[in-house]
Amino acid sequence: MEKEKKTLLSGIQPSGDLHLGNYLGAIKNWKELCDQFDCYWFMADMHTITVRQEPAELRRRTLTQIATYIACGLDPEKNTIFVQSHVPAHAELGWVLDCYTMFGELSRMTQFKDKSARNADNINAGLFTYPCLMAADILLYQPDFVPVGEDQKQHVEICRDIANRFNHVYGEVFRVPEPYIPKTGARVMGLSAPENKMSKSVPEGCVFLMEKPEDIMRKFKRAVTDSDTERWVRYDPETKPGVSNLMSIYAAVTGKTYEDIEREFDGKGYGAFKPAVGEAVVELLRPIREETERLLADKAYLESVYRAGAEKASYAANKTLRKVYKKVGFLPR
Repeated sequence: MEKEKKTLLSGIQPSGDLHLGNYLGAIKNWKELCDQFDCYWFMADMHTITVRQEPAELRRRTLTQIATYIACGLDPEKNTIFVQSHVPAHAELGWVLDCYTMFGELSRMTQFKDKSARNADNINAGLFTYPCLMAADILLYQPDFVPVGEDQKQHVEICRDIANRFNHVYGEVFRVPEPYIPKTGARVMGLSAPENKMSKSVPEGCVFLMEKPEDIMRKFKRAVTDSDTERWVRYDPETKPGVSNLMSIYAAVTGKTYEDIEREFDGKGYGAFKPAVGEAVVELLRPIREETERLLADKAYLESVYRAGAEKASYAANKTLRKVYKKVGFLPR
């Protein structure tokens, strides 16, 4: 008898276009996971509205994200791809978990502090309680693992705390998930500020998956290297963060080691290295961009993918929600 796969779940907000950091740090590695796990990937559109969005732009980005996931190798036949707002159980369980999460826990969340500082005129309740919705996103599917970067472990930790608190009161309702930290994901820093992670909020230092080749090349040619007098390509994150970031990207894209790269550009300097990294990234992203554009031209297909995904996700989510509603004392529907 075939061994039942463990469940893995992850979502990315369509609050901005997907970029090279998203791809090399996460999405690139996801396509192998579906052989090992029962995978759920969702567009976290409900989370985006804690910050004001342009409605037509949010719809465009959500659809583009679905198409890009597929173009990056996430086969809808092997993966459950869906939109968060298409599964009402997320909001329903989110409210229940609001009532089992402490004010102090939410106050300590780093993302609340960061977003409040950036959106001082819109510090809304959703921005404060988003970890409860995030916990609902996760716990509905009873996953064993949630892929996160090292810097996002806090989100899984509060989810685990909420699940354990609920289980302590009502018995084993939720599976308590473990963070799944991929070993192979590259940590991509910004091209204009290599001390910070690549971010869509700093577009001049961010390479977007759907960007034109000439725009990608321009960004790499302008990438910050280092102000030291030594102009050769050498991996040293402490004293040469700019060049080291470019080497990390080049290594992730080509599969070469840092020693290989140092030998390849020995005596050539930054002027030859930066466009070479740009060209490697352009060729990596070209088939993804072309396939995404082809898929976006077939709206009926994309709709069939997210409808089927929502149907499968709803089936799993509603099983958990019914159990929770019964435990807290709600009458059955």
